Amino acid sequence: MLTQTTTRVLEPSDLDAALAVLDREPVANAFVASRVRIAGLDPWRLGGEMWGWYEDGMLRSLCYAGANLVPICATPRAVRGFADRARRAGRRCSSIVGPAEPTAQLWRLLEPGWGPAREIRAHQPLMVTDRLPDTVAPDPYVRRIRKDEMETIMPACVAMFTEEVGVSPLAGDGGLLYQARVAELVGSGRSFARLDQHGKVVFKAEIGAATTQACQIQGVWVAPEYRGQGIAAPGMAAVLRYALADVAPVVSLYVNDFNTAARATYRRVGFQEVGAFMSVLF
Repeated sequence: MLTQTTTRVLEPSDLDAALAVLDREPVANAFVASRVRIAGLDPWRLGGEMWGWYEDGMLRSLCYAGANLVPICATPRAVRGFADRARRAGRRCSSIVGPAEPTAQLWRLLEPGWGPAREIRAHQPLMVTDRLPDTVAPDPYVRRIRKDEMETIMPACVAMFTEEVGVSPLAGDGGLLYQARVAELVGSGRSFARLDQHGKVVFKAEIGAATTQACQIQGVWVAPEYRGQGIAAPGMAAVLRYALADVAPVVSLYVNDFNTAARATYRRVGFQEVGAFMSVLF
């Protein structure tokens, strides 16, 4: 018996069906789910299209196609369908990112036309916790960044992004989009930092994606001159305390496998590896 399959761009009326797919894996899908719950499926508000993969009339898998290309609950057949659509549309994204297995398959199909990538991070552990650590006290000096402190936090955000991604977020549009995203996180109370006596950022992190089921910590950074002084773990514990109290019952993050110091810090504050992501950077 043949299974009828198809892909199409989802419309606002498909919102409930899309959310049902996203809710199947609330931790792995937190980034896209948070955007969809705020913006719906209108491409202009969402910042990209949401592609749906149907089998026998049922929505089974999704792929967010915006600044990032993100496969969601994607079966091998769905990945092939998404790859066909992506090839026809041409590359418009700056990265492909998502759960490692479908992302790797998607890249294998797209690489002949889209490659070479600037960098491939094939294994980025996905880590999760739902409680505060017993052995690390939260840093009492880590606090929310206020709206009037944008000039204080921006240099640290730019330094973190450049160090992490390998390119400056100020390139292209002069950083307007990046600054708007930082301002959004500050305005929503999800940007945190510790400042030294001179008002310079020592440690920072944000709670990026957030739903009622799970949230994701991102942008963790310690100023170079303060590294190796035991600042990261208490700082992370402080952000984790805010996240669990104010945002969601489960907190996640993903980290480069080669960043052994960061992985050790996250394990120390209670995060456990539950899977892996993959990123293809252009």
